[in-house]
Amino acid sequence: VQLQASGGGLVQTGGSLRLSCAMSGDNFSTYAMAWFRQAPGKERLFVAAISWSGGSITYEDSVKGRFTISRDNAKNTVYLQMDSLKAEDTAVYYCAADQWGTSSERYEYDYWGQGTLVTVSS
Repeated sequence: VQLQASGGGLVQTGGSLRLSCAMSGDNFSTYAMAWFRQAPGKERLFVAAISWSGGSITYEDSVKGRFTISRDNAKNTVYLQMDSLKAEDTAVYYCAADQWGTSSERYEYDYWGQGTLVTVSS
């Protein structure tokens, strides 16, 4: 399984970005997917997760109402729409895949993408 994340970049405070993560090598529709982020010098933290069907979604509290996770099983892709971005959202964002269900725990995820950098400037 390979995960390819894209869509990061430089954006001003209050702006928006949409991250994408494409899976290859297995049946995407059988995996729960998640986004984590890692700020410089800090640990990798949970952002959002979505079940294989899209019927179950969870968010970390600080992104609720600003970020939206979604998936397109026909395109083998999971998305993270990020609105009202803040400086504290600056991080490398990683997508992850888990065959067993959604979780906010990093160790539950079997596969990881390479990360895409999001920088929010004030």
